[in-house]
Amino acid sequence: MTSNSRSNWLPVDVERALLVGRVWRKAGEHEGPSVVLVRNGEVLDVTSSAPTTADLFDREDIARFARTVTGESLGPVGKLVDANLPGNGEPTLRLLAPNDVQAIKACGVTFAVSLIERVIEEQAGGDPAKAREVRETIAATIGTDLSKLEPGSEAAMKLKAELERRGAWSQYMEVGIGPDAEVFSKSQPMSAVGFGADVGLLPVSNWNNPEPEIVLAVNSRGEIAGATLGNDVNLRDIEGRSALLLGKCKDNNASCAIGPFVRLFDESFSLDSVREASVSLRVKGADDGFVLEGVSHMSEISRDPADLVAQTWGPHHQYPDGFMLFLGTMFSPIKDRDAEGGGFTHHLGDKVTISTPQLGALTNTVRLSTELAPWTFGVRALYRNLAARGLLLATE
Repeated sequence: MTSNSRSNWLPVDVERALLVGRVWRKAGEHEGPSVVLVRNGEVLDVTSSAPTTADLFDREDIARFARTVTGESLGPVGKLVDANLPGNGEPTLRLLAPNDVQAIKACGVTFAVSLIERVIEEQAGGDPAKAREVRETIAATIGTDLSKLEPGSEAAMKLKAELERRGAWSQYMEVGIGPDAEVFSKSQPMSAVGFGADVGLLPVSNWNNPEPEIVLAVNSRGEIAGATLGNDVNLRDIEGRSALLLGKCKDNNASCAIGPFVRLFDESFSLDSVREASVSLRVKGADDGFVLEGVSHMSEISRDPADLVAQTWGPHHQYPDGFMLFLGTMFSPIKDRDAEGGGFTHHLGDKVTISTPQLGALTNTVRLSTELAPWTFGVRALYRNLAARGLLLATE
């Protein structure tokens, strides 16, 4: 790692990327979250012009604003990111998730591989020991390559009818190949953690995994402002017992990580860049030296990102503060860790790194949700803090 703007955790073309983030900083007699822009590798505090990232993403002239707005320099972005790496102590400027008051939504079962694994979870009843047998049975029945099947198409409906005839239909098949995407509330506004933070698991879960995903930042008009990385931490045993436990499975202390920055769309980065991205995952065990690696290719997603946004925002549902949208993952790790046939599950202390060249890398350490600091800084606390710092007058 270097201490300048070219940290390995940042986009490979960071000098031309327009990045939006948040940091916790002390300024005068006050401390609190500040909105920052990264421009030419320099971090600028622009909270006086955009008190929240939701305000920033709502600007109709967002790219011009990001290129021209003035702000207080906080130094090179590489130094900021490197200081927030786990094990480097408490940083002077702590990176937060690059979203604040937005809703946090997520799409599930958008890749064929994750579709198969969700069906396996359901058939195994949340028991990892049964997963291999169920996986073999499912593969023999429907195969493993559904990537060319367009959800909602005539061919998809024919497959659905055949699976129903065989008694192999699943609620996960419905959202995987049916006309309607699965869109759920992943976490609460202000609850996501950022780069370098701990992520949390429920103590009762014995079968769980990271879910590396690209996350879109969408404004109140339903327009995609940019993209970042996310870890949609997943508890496979709990959801496998019943899909109705999805909320318990997905929304817990520090169960949602987003970051390090939202990269704004401009001439160097667009929705097509997201469509062409490959997302890498690396899990490094702290207690056993275990290493898990994999790559997801967004070209294999079954529903286009723009369609997922349209299924979330529209005449049927508005988001006046905007929303963050996890696009789903194709990576459901099955590499054995603790026992043959037992597949993968986290150990406490695992280092999880999610990366793609144009967005950089998000790294977090796995802990228990019950042992992390309670989440106390919500939307009301944010606005009290901004008011005390005299920043609310800057909103338009």
